[in-house]
Amino acid sequence: MSAFDEMNEAPAAACEALAGSVRSPYRAYKRWLDSAPADLLARRRQEADLMFRRLGVTFAVYSEGGDTERLIPFDVVPRILSGREWRRLERGLVQRVRALNAFLTDIYHDQEILKAGKIPAELITGNPAYLAAMHGVKIARQIYTHIAGIDIVRTGEDDFYVLEDNARTPSGVSYMLENREAMMRLFPDLFGQVRVAPVGHYPDSLLQTLRESAPPNCEDEPTVALLTPGVFNSAYFEHVFLAEQMGVELVEGGDLVVKDDIVYMRMVGGLKRVDVIYRRLDDAFLDPLAFRKDSLIGVPGLFAAYKAGNVTLANAVGTGVADDKSVYPYVPDMVRFYLGEEPLLANVPTYILRRAEDLKYTLNHLDELVVKEVHGSGGYGMLVGPRASKAEIEEFRAKILAKPEAYIAQPTLALSTCPTFVETGIAPRHVDLRPFVLSGETIRVVPGGLTRVALREGSLVVNSSQGGGTKDTWVLEDGLHDPAPLTAQHQSQLQTAGED
Repeated sequence: MSAFDEMNEAPAAACEALAGSVRSPYRAYKRWLDSAPADLLARRRQEADLMFRRLGVTFAVYSEGGDTERLIPFDVVPRILSGREWRRLERGLVQRVRALNAFLTDIYHDQEILKAGKIPAELITGNPAYLAAMHGVKIARQIYTHIAGIDIVRTGEDDFYVLEDNARTPSGVSYMLENREAMMRLFPDLFGQVRVAPVGHYPDSLLQTLRESAPPNCEDEPTVALLTPGVFNSAYFEHVFLAEQMGVELVEGGDLVVKDDIVYMRMVGGLKRVDVIYRRLDDAFLDPLAFRKDSLIGVPGLFAAYKAGNVTLANAVGTGVADDKSVYPYVPDMVRFYLGEEPLLANVPTYILRRAEDLKYTLNHLDELVVKEVHGSGGYGMLVGPRASKAEIEEFRAKILAKPEAYIAQPTLALSTCPTFVETGIAPRHVDLRPFVLSGETIRVVPGGLTRVALREGSLVVNSSQGGGTKDTWVLEDGLHDPAPLTAQHQSQLQTAGED
């Protein structure tokens, strides 16, 4: 099964990644590359590694031994999308996030979609991510997912699919921003030749979105803070980065106090009210009085202040049910139910193993399918059938039979490839894309997103914890505004308390 090559008209072998007819988004880049010195990319990659290490652009992996702080591999060859391709994606992303927010509002209030039988009620109300404590709670603007990261894969010229919705604490936007900064420093002449839509305004857009989501009873300009589990969290770099870029306080649970259902942060001059908290830790750890009583990183009384309408939490409490993999197959139905529209972005075809016929088919075709835990993330808890051994398949078969409702299965897609600078030179590698969607008074999407690349030849796993890297994503400004076609306990909590 050959993969769609985003640069070349025809599929390219590893040693022929730049051969054949070049697709229009890459033509200017190809001309520049042909005129560049042969060793330029190698030298620039070394400079990028030094730059990222100096800036501390790392992530943490706690499931393996050795050095937990790692540099995410950065590829110096950009992934390039035309303005028209992006506009089509953007429209689909906005539609999908609107539907997800409508769904979350509904299931925590009237539950009309469950009454209509569009989604099995037990799939929602019996879901571990569904928080009954949120039922009937009114939140500002009825926005639940202020920041969404929607994972997109591509299989053809016009074939884009949503692989996953991240509606709780999506991570990776700092790498999107740092990748662009690195490319502009390393290749300033290239940016003089190619008109690339900017992404540097994302922190301003994020801050504006958070302020727009403040409770109606806050005074003057809303005060925003970013709540982090602390330095041991895998995405701590991003927490620091975004707080600095937005110009807001980075706080831990011990920096906040609740008095009379009002949240304050401890400052040198005394207490200061906080109106909006961009929280980067899971629901369970937010408030030991409401959720996990052993949480050492939460804020006692925070949930009471939230229910009283005196503080906004972004994302809202209970959003995890919207990005559960068992709920994912029903998102197209949400679009139709709440918006009365046909989905502009399709799901990957999905087998729901709680269904007898889907379970039977999956068990008979495990060597052809990708099987995922519905609560899994980071590339863990999954089986890639075509690349698994017989022993691995049989081991996974036993897991499925023991608890079929805990899994979904999908066909093994031939993910698109982009030219990537590897040890042997430029070669095609599989990629996905995580655009970030902000919901406030309006919905904002910064052009592009975080492209993740599977650096191992033939691999489809792009997660950084599984050996993947990242690329700068370019959206060309040409045609960008044209109509798009519709086609230890404490440490353990710090380490695992958030991030999709």
